[in-house]
Amino acid sequence: MNAPAPFAPFDSEAATRQWLTRLAQTVVAAVHPDTLLPNRLPEPPAGRTVVVGAGKAAAAMAHALETAWQRHYPQAELSGLVVTRYGHGETCRHIEVLEASHPMPDELGEQAARRMLDIVRDLGPDDLVIALISGGGSALMSLPAPGLTLHQKQALNKALLRCGAPIREINTVRRHLSAIKGGRLAACAHPAQVVTYLISDVPGDDPTLIASGPTLPDDSTPMDALAILERYGIDIPDSVRRHLIADSSAPRRDDPGFARDEAAVLARAHDALQAARESAKCRGLEVRVLGDDLEGEARDLGRAQARMALVAQGEIERPLLILSGGETSVTVRGDGRGGRNVEYLLGLFETLKGAEGIYALAIDTDGIDGSEDNAGALIGPECWVHARTARLSPADYLARNDAYSFFAELDDLIVTGPTRTNVNDFRAILVLPRIS
Repeated sequence: MNAPAPFAPFDSEAATRQWLTRLAQTVVAAVHPDTLLPNRLPEPPAGRTVVVGAGKAAAAMAHALETAWQRHYPQAELSGLVVTRYGHGETCRHIEVLEASHPMPDELGEQAARRMLDIVRDLGPDDLVIALISGGGSALMSLPAPGLTLHQKQALNKALLRCGAPIREINTVRRHLSAIKGGRLAACAHPAQVVTYLISDVPGDDPTLIASGPTLPDDSTPMDALAILERYGIDIPDSVRRHLIADSSAPRRDDPGFARDEAAVLARAHDALQAARESAKCRGLEVRVLGDDLEGEARDLGRAQARMALVAQGEIERPLLILSGGETSVTVRGDGRGGRNVEYLLGLFETLKGAEGIYALAIDTDGIDGSEDNAGALIGPECWVHARTARLSPADYLARNDAYSFFAELDDLIVTGPTRTNVNDFRAILVLPRIS
């Protein structure tokens, strides 16, 4: 096989992997709350300012907001409560930070949601609620609708995650089984004004889908949620079915309480890809952005992008970076370990078969790929040699949904720990020109 043409900083295997790792770090920094919130503060109200929030970035958002608020409005009091995933917390002085389970909701998340409703329930028109919402918030503030139980929500959540449903459908179901999502948190806070800051982890960046929209009403219906559950053949308890058929509790968009509310998406996958694009352009690379909202089966997307990279390699004269974002799905058929990013990479790896001069990285920007301890993984041509030497079969690991174990055997997992932000997946394929 031909060796790739030397091109700094890709003149060695180690340097190439280091560059891709630094690119991922640049991406995460560009969408971190510390970068986003300080210049987006609302004016203090005549009354109280209360902060609520949920998501993997919620604690970092609260910390950034509190720090900037004290600097700009030292006399204005601030209080509140946010909930984040275990291990994603930050220390705040005035905003309480709780931790709960994700992706499977638990009792602490339920308690946090109840407390948020209690905090905002008696506010008046001179008060302000600042809602800090990011991906993961839906599971972290899982408060069942009246007549339903947390156990039922856990079972349905697990079934939806395993069946390969896209996040927009999962969150549609979650909204209509909740006492706090789908605008219900904001409705409880009215007549106070609600200003919502969001970090988007959903393809398309629809604010009503981020954490299932606790402060934003949407146009879906309980019957839409029922249809999704039935389409995937998910067992629906009678109490859940009765609730979805009869429920009319969701606030409407034309509810006058929402007239004063505001919402702003502070960061999204597009911003992450733009940061990567600018960094690569400064190095003289050609860049192709395939989109920030790609969905579908993770392994299939990996295979398709591998074929694209192989074709492109025969056409380019300088290094090419292929970028994409979004949220793929994994239909779980085996009992292995892994998230959608490593499953994507294993599909790509299987198709590349060690092609010289092609490297790839895929991470979840929150630092957690699925429910494992890695953000994703990084592969290069030498991985194919190592896998064959160790007699590791990509097909066998894919059949078990065991991509985590495959890349752990090769020591190619990327472990960052919680990043405290979340704009979903970041994928980068570096293609070096062939030498003729």
